[in-house]
Amino acid sequence: MSIAIDLSGTRALITGASQGIGAQIAQTLHQAGCEVVLNHLGDRTQADVDALADELRQQRPGSAHVYAADVADPVAVEAMMRTVDAELGGIDALICNAGILRDRTIAKMSIDDWQSVLDVNLSGVFYCCKFGLQILRDGGTIVNMGSLSASAGFHGQSNYAAAKSGVQALTRVLSRECAKRSIRVNAIAPGLIETAMSATLSETVRTEMHKAIPWRKFGVPQDVANAVLFLCSPLAAYITGHVLEVNGGWRG
Repeated sequence: MSIAIDLSGTRALITGASQGIGAQIAQTLHQAGCEVVLNHLGDRTQADVDALADELRQQRPGSAHVYAADVADPVAVEAMMRTVDAELGGIDALICNAGILRDRTIAKMSIDDWQSVLDVNLSGVFYCCKFGLQILRDGGTIVNMGSLSASAGFHGQSNYAAAKSGVQALTRVLSRECAKRSIRVNAIAPGLIETAMSATLSETVRTEMHKAIPWRKFGVPQDVANAVLFLCSPLAAYITGHVLEVNGGWRG
């Protein structure tokens, strides 16, 4: 007997969906039959997200929608959620994926380096969850993007690690608060995944990380997207408040 994941008739909003992990999540959920709402930052990411939406619409007309909003701006996030609700109706899944890196040692980290990462990676998740819950249907699901950095304490990532630790804690709290609506809330903590963002890490750091992975290989966006697909599916119906590590068995 085979078990297929079929998300036909559902709608998911993915933040930071213009490239990398976010784009792969959108493609994977779409492949399972889900209608996708692609959030992106704005002008800088417009071409990438439009190309992705066009590709998905060619597969199924009307199955992909694009909305620009900076997740670090609560006014923009609330407006986006209201517009999505007015134009499309509610959503069944919210994937909080948008994130940035500003790596520096604490001694060299500027106040802006610290604050910008907290604003996007932590406050952005809070805003999306807060306002997203207003349009998320009962029985839906939220998947937040944590990180291995939250527990590993990588050199130069105090801002990123603090933000992702906060996301994972927020996820556990929100899972309790959302239980009365049968909304499941989980997080994924990827290890080193080959993306444009991770490519900014120094070769020395990448080499040391590679040694800590028993499989001796970095992950790819599809590895994370598969985990999101599982958590959004009925197969995960009794899983909530969990942080799922996707890191190749990291033993740092």
